[in-house]
Amino acid sequence: MIWSHLRKYRDLGLLSLRAFFGLYMAFGHGLGKITAGPEKWAQLGGTMGIFGLGFLPTVWGFLAAFAEFVGALLIVVGVLTRPAALLLVGNMAVAAAAHLTGAIDGSAEMALLYGAVFLSIVFTGPGTYSVDEIAG
Repeated sequence: MIWSHLRKYRDLGLLSLRAFFGLYMAFGHGLGKITAGPEKWAQLGGTMGIFGLGFLPTVWGFLAAFAEFVGALLIVVGVLTRPAALLLVGNMAVAAAAHLTGAIDGSAEMALLYGAVFLSIVFTGPGTYSVDEIAG
């Protein structure tokens, strides 16, 4: 069809998707959280209370910040891409739920959009231009 010639750029499209969303997640969201320290982590982790998991909020918060920073960077370079994307899907689901229930102010829109992109990466994989693909 009219767009079929673009198939040869599928892997370039996946790379640009991973790079754009991964870098923005890592540096636009994750870096500030991971470097903020235990007080911020406890605040982040406190949202797990909406799921009845109010214990160890600092640990939950650190795990969320770690997923947003390190997990996103793994997606950018294409290392452990699917597991990292799956962690971020879970993280974005919690963030969306926290917004929707009012535990966090603001809209759930960005969490839902990021979650959809990372879920797509879980299903498609990283593509040819990734360490996962090169390492076989």
